[in-house]
Amino acid sequence: METTLSHLAVDATLSDIVWFFFVGLLIVGFLLAGFKLGQRVRAKEPPPPEAETQPHLPEGGAVHEVREERDPVDIPEGGLRPHEMQGYGNFGSTASEHPDEVRKRRESGYQRTDGPGPHPQPGSPPDSGRGAHA
Repeated sequence: METTLSHLAVDATLSDIVWFFFVGLLIVGFLLAGFKLGQRVRAKEPPPPEAETQPHLPEGGAVHEVREERDPVDIPEGGLRPHEMQGYGNFGSTASEHPDEVRKRRESGYQRTDGPGPHPQPGSPPDSGRGAHA
């Protein structure tokens, strides 16, 4: 049996291990240098702002949403041109005197219609306008 071939195989294996070890050390060195550079950059940055410098709520508290109910506008069957519509431009729109009653009346008349919806998808069966959850 030739021992030179086995010595060469052991030498090649050890040299491969040594190369992997050096490459690993090189990668770890780059990572440590990157962390050190990040620490230096962070040390040069100004400190985070303090709580006193942050914006505060106004004295009256947070701004609340205003909900208004507008009086209905009758639209003729022929429709309106944009300049004929009220509530735009120089025309004013009036708020309803009793918004809670208007809202209750409007929401009490809500009814879900059965059957397909107004826009069934192309290529779908005829009764599939409302989707699978109807």
